[in-house]
Amino acid sequence: MAAAAGRTWRAAALLPPWRLRAPRRAYGAAEDGGGPGGRGRLLLGAAFALGGGAGLYQVARHRLREHSAAELPEGSLQLTLYQYKTCPFCSKVRAFLDYHELPYETVEVNPIMRKEIKFSSYRKVPILLANAGSPLQLNDSSVIISAIKTYLISKRKSLEEIVSFYPPMKTVTEQGKETLEYGNKYWLMLDETETKQVYPVKEIRVEEMKWRKWADDWLVHLISPNVYRTPREALASFDYIVREGKFGTVEGFFAKYMGAVAMFFISKRLKKRHHLQDNVREDLYEAVNEWVKAVGKHRPFMGGNQPNLADLAVYGVLRVMEGLEAFDDMMVNTKIQPWYQRMEEVVQKNEFTI
Repeated sequence: MAAAAGRTWRAAALLPPWRLRAPRRAYGAAEDGGGPGGRGRLLLGAAFALGGGAGLYQVARHRLREHSAAELPEGSLQLTLYQYKTCPFCSKVRAFLDYHELPYETVEVNPIMRKEIKFSSYRKVPILLANAGSPLQLNDSSVIISAIKTYLISKRKSLEEIVSFYPPMKTVTEQGKETLEYGNKYWLMLDETETKQVYPVKEIRVEEMKWRKWADDWLVHLISPNVYRTPREALASFDYIVREGKFGTVEGFFAKYMGAVAMFFISKRLKKRHHLQDNVREDLYEAVNEWVKAVGKHRPFMGGNQPNLADLAVYGVLRVMEGLEAFDDMMVNTKIQPWYQRMEEVVQKNEFTI
């Protein structure tokens, strides 16, 4: 049934112009990383890079924009994004930066060794280095988005001051793992006048925050169980790792074959942990249709005529599945296609070009 749905979605008769292109393969990466040495380190690193609870990232229609900070006009906000190309949290940040036409340089991080971020005690991705007069490191995708959005709106505050409004706090997960959480991360730090300009009524702000949190706390956890649902789907996802991820030859070999097996079984644990249905597709369909219902029939985006931060977050998470069977099934069996088409068009239209 799923295969038939995929064939139906790919049929030219159903495809709008934005989908008339070659299928793409993808894999996923969590906003996390780490693991012991040797082969176990490789598998755990691949597992973290492949979602352990997060998801996938599409091969972009165009090559990722890699803008050198040195090329930017004087006085511009200079940005460098440290990422896994396949991370849904990084995808969220890129969707935000592209939509707002902010140039940025990307640095691909090896998900096993992570040498590229050895400068940081924070060992997750994304990390955004921002320079708006002085260099500053921003951690956590939602903090990055909220802080930069606040900076774009509020010209009276320095970026350093804005980031101080999102303090890190140590917490312990259900699994007993100590981790950092960030206070206020779904808030824009605006004064009363600025708040009224962005959110004319209180309900608009509440709605945006609710669905941004929903994307992080629920939607993202549906990705891995769906894209690694079967051994065949897991291998299809990991095939992209070898071709597009920053892996060595040996690492790539183990990531493709052993990693696919590992993530297939990890996805089953995630299914149980998040209390998903036996057919995990049904949870994905229900979540996506819940989002479409929240957007409603009378506005193109949750933000109205233009996407808001909730639109960008949900789009950033969902697009990581492009090119995979789960994505095709979602397009056929839910009502997401019109909204998704509008999002892709407006995000790509606004991509910054030097």
